[in-house]
Amino acid sequence: MIKRKLFEKIKEHIINQKEITFIVGPRQSGKTTLMLLLKKHIEEKGGRTLFLNLDIETHKEFVTSQEKLIRKIELEIGKNKGFVFIDEIQRKENAGLFLKGIYDLNLPWKFIVSGSGSVDLKEKIKESLAGRKRIFELSTISFDEFVNFKTNYKYEKKLYDFFSVNTTEGYKLLEEYLNFGGYPRIILEERLNEKLELMNEIYESYITRDISYLLKIHKIESFTNLLKIMALQIGCIVNYSELSKTLGISIKTVKDYLWYLEKTFILRKITPYFKKVKKEIKKAPIYYFYDIGMRNFSLGNFGDLKEDIGFVFQNFIYNLLREIIPPFYKIYFWRTQDKAEVDFIIDTGNTLIPVEVKYKKLKEPEIPRSMRSFIEKYKVEKAFIINLTLEQKINLEGTKIEIVPFYYFYKSKIPVLEKK
Repeated sequence: MIKRKLFEKIKEHIINQKEITFIVGPRQSGKTTLMLLLKKHIEEKGGRTLFLNLDIETHKEFVTSQEKLIRKIELEIGKNKGFVFIDEIQRKENAGLFLKGIYDLNLPWKFIVSGSGSVDLKEKIKESLAGRKRIFELSTISFDEFVNFKTNYKYEKKLYDFFSVNTTEGYKLLEEYLNFGGYPRIILEERLNEKLELMNEIYESYITRDISYLLKIHKIESFTNLLKIMALQIGCIVNYSELSKTLGISIKTVKDYLWYLEKTFILRKITPYFKKVKKEIKKAPIYYFYDIGMRNFSLGNFGDLKEDIGFVFQNFIYNLLREIIPPFYKIYFWRTQDKAEVDFIIDTGNTLIPVEVKYKKLKEPEIPRSMRSFIEKYKVEKAFIINLTLEQKINLEGTKIEIVPFYYFYKSKIPVLEKK
């Protein structure tokens, strides 16, 4: 069993809040497993539960109407306090309105609901259940969850020390994660052939169920070709016109497909940072993958990553930053028309923190020209250069630059999170 950090947060919300607990995330990210663990925990504490999985035909009949679901709950739990789990709610048409109607009856039951990446689900749930739910996003296994599992949780509270001391083992784990990503079933399988079969199943399930069926996209070949192109272009500025010509589809369709990829938890979009400076590129975004394994598989590089490892490492760091910074911080990138670029700009609301990523075992500090340019332009107090090995602090024109290895962010106290 792979421990999930989200378990404790969701458990607390279930116990303390009346609103619907909503778990969303990519297909096969572990939502059902997490819900079953929560169900088990509640039952061990003496709570009464009902679990419905709408992927199971015999369970679907209980959500054909609100009245029928209420009668089923009363039969299994009674009219007193209880916990109702509904898995794969995207199988229910107009799921948001359906749940809203039940919630507004002010019944004694707490609802815990999960759904995969349906655009209809994600958008309409937010609209229909405004003020009635809290959404928890469960992504695939994060790197620290992966390492803790692989090391039998021996270093759970001291991962920074583990990587500092066990460097060879640490780099092997990083390499494995950069190759295979974080889908739970992939991590739990040791054999390469089985990993490939499982990843193909996940990929095909996404294409046939989320894209072809739920989103009613008929040009599947164009969609999958776009996915491959985006896998090749992680960290690169997107040119919609070029994509349109390459794929033979309209610019509008290109943008629609990219929107689908975002809403179904495959891609994340980053926009450029600008502050009324004409030379900075203001509109064209870049994209990263939620899961590196999905990226590699779409290119046929799953488990055999040889090219573009620098960009894959950059994707890895972006996902890591998303995990550790507060949700109200924003992440941008910075690039100018004269080719100056900084990989990430963290905007805390009060200050900017530039972050440059280097897939290198640095032996001495290297401050890229673009980082110097950004520091000169914006007079920032703090900056990071993330690499594989070197940890050192230097001062450049009043800016504290921390050159840190990737595992630096597993320290118990991280300066990037500290407020002024």
